[in-house]
Amino acid sequence: MAINKKSKRVYQPFFLAMFLIAFYSCTGIKKNNDPAKKPVARAFDTYLYSSDVQGIVPKGSKPSDSMKILGEYVTRWMQQQVIVHQATNNLDPKQIDFSRQIEDYKNSLIIYEYEKELVKEKLDTTISENEINDYYEKNKKDFQLKDDIVKIIYVKVPKKAKEQEKIRGWINSSDIKEREKLATYCYQNATNYFLNDNAWLMFDDVLKEVPIQTANQDIFLQNNNNRIVQIADTDNTYYVGFKGYMVKNSISPLSFEKENIKKILLNKRKMDLVEKMKLNSFEQAQLHNDVQLYK
Repeated sequence: MAINKKSKRVYQPFFLAMFLIAFYSCTGIKKNNDPAKKPVARAFDTYLYSSDVQGIVPKGSKPSDSMKILGEYVTRWMQQQVIVHQATNNLDPKQIDFSRQIEDYKNSLIIYEYEKELVKEKLDTTISENEINDYYEKNKKDFQLKDDIVKIIYVKVPKKAKEQEKIRGWINSSDIKEREKLATYCYQNATNYFLNDNAWLMFDDVLKEVPIQTANQDIFLQNNNNRIVQIADTDNTYYVGFKGYMVKNSISPLSFEKENIKKILLNKRKMDLVEKMKLNSFEQAQLHNDVQLYK
């Protein structure tokens, strides 16, 4: 059966990749030619040049992966160009005039990059304790807890660990030497532990680590019998000393919100810096008659 020379060609990524590799090999030898101006593919009157596909393949890729990536990219490009050509021919010119949107988007990107460099160069990122405290006191109502938080001492040890009878006493003690004994014991025996009882933690995060069963977190935390909890599973024993708690919907403590307040204050500084730049720039433009409003 004779082959119809005008039959429709289907471009497969593999064959496209093979063509590209051969293409690069050939163009690389001819120093007088500019490989970047060599067309790799065409869709109607639009061409894809070798410079357009530079960097598509990540460095260190296997040859087989390179062929696949290149072939798929060129195939997607041709398919996209076909749809764009079809859409252009079937839509009203007004429907495809995006010049204003493109210009606005371009301006937004330029302004964003300028503001980013301005902030990087000019923003003072030092936030004092007084600033943090002042903001917290003035905005306490905005710092309402959405979840229960706790201060704890936590020790997880294998069931076979020795001297476990001393752990509860160490947790319950506020004596520095007793705490040092607990720290040494944890270092030598515990599979996990947390000894900083000045830090607030989300109670939900604690429950992910410790198999405490409770239907109501608030009631559990308010029960004085739960100041020190000891729970065992198949392999480990868990000791948790609750040194403080605050239930959801109460005012969040300053120490828990400190980092959040820093972010708020830095963001406010950034916005103020950018706004000041905009006002100063416009005032200077007016002063030098670089802007004018026509009536």
